[in-house]
Amino acid sequence: MPPSQDEEYVPTEPRCKRRRSSDSECFSWEILPVLSDEESQSVPLLQAYAAPVLCKKDTSRLVKEVSSFYPLPGLQHLRRVRPCKDDACPHDLEILLCLASSVQKSDGLPSLSDIFPNDQVNCSNLGEPFVVHVSCRAPLTRPQFREASAHWPTSFHENKMVSKALDGQLFAKEEKAKMQQYMEQAIQAARCGAAVGMKAVGAVIVNSSKDEVVTVGHDCRRGPNPLLHASMVGIDLVSHTQGGGVYNYELYPGCKFFSSVIENECKSVISRDSPSAPINIEEGLPYICTGYDLYVTREPCVMCAMALLHSRIQRVFYGAPSPDGALGSKYRIHSRKDLNHRFEVFRGILEDQCRALEIECQQIH
Repeated sequence: MPPSQDEEYVPTEPRCKRRRSSDSECFSWEILPVLSDEESQSVPLLQAYAAPVLCKKDTSRLVKEVSSFYPLPGLQHLRRVRPCKDDACPHDLEILLCLASSVQKSDGLPSLSDIFPNDQVNCSNLGEPFVVHVSCRAPLTRPQFREASAHWPTSFHENKMVSKALDGQLFAKEEKAKMQQYMEQAIQAARCGAAVGMKAVGAVIVNSSKDEVVTVGHDCRRGPNPLLHASMVGIDLVSHTQGGGVYNYELYPGCKFFSSVIENECKSVISRDSPSAPINIEEGLPYICTGYDLYVTREPCVMCAMALLHSRIQRVFYGAPSPDGALGSKYRIHSRKDLNHRFEVFRGILEDQCRALEIECQQIH
């Protein structure tokens, strides 16, 4: 159960084991990927039976016969044979026989005749069965691979991007410097929002392919609409750049978009800075947030996460987690396979400063 709003919240995402010294010298924060449940949780285990191979030369025959009798469908990631872990044992190899659920025996360890009735497998070079645990699916990350292999050897097709992200090596120092700059803008926007009575949450949307800030905004839920969380404001401001948008932000100078970005992406020339009036823009712009990144000081809620999904956001970077957050803390909406769009999520940029925002702004007031 997530803690209350008054408690310090720390999400259980795997920490990176290595960090380049040059990065640690430059940045006081650590950026981590928010992976799917399948990638971030331990791989579930199944109980199985294995046995010593008493004659190493007979291994190939045993593998062929045992695999024919118990093919283990859906568990192709499991190795059939492993080296013996105990140096004191007289045998060198051990073979995976079958899942425990495949053998009808109510109590105690089954014998080889229980596992292979009617002499369907020549067990002359098999020792007594013993219990092992095996991963029920292939590992998706290197930490899962290490954990699963500690029980029984398994194959692993590494996603190098995920491995680099977990090791803190996905982004270069120059990229991290830009990320910090964008989050600093979001922090400043949060302070602007707090100054006019809003919650201290800021958001910046960036066209990463051009290193351009598209919109800057803050929470406005105590203004024209209670649904205007910082991420929702950012999406609405992007809609203004494309000739849409619903709300007027003239009372909130901290919420704005930048006309130079629009000029670079369409033929129409925009000569004003206010998003309050409709814009007549030619067709051809991407669908709302396609190709854009969001930097937000606090983890978005379910409503905002779904809005980001429907607006086709490319990546989300948030500073501080939230107990009810939908991008890692309570839910992981960005990675759900039953939705029609998925996006990458990272956390931790200037996390301490983002955590301190609410307390800082309360002291100001």
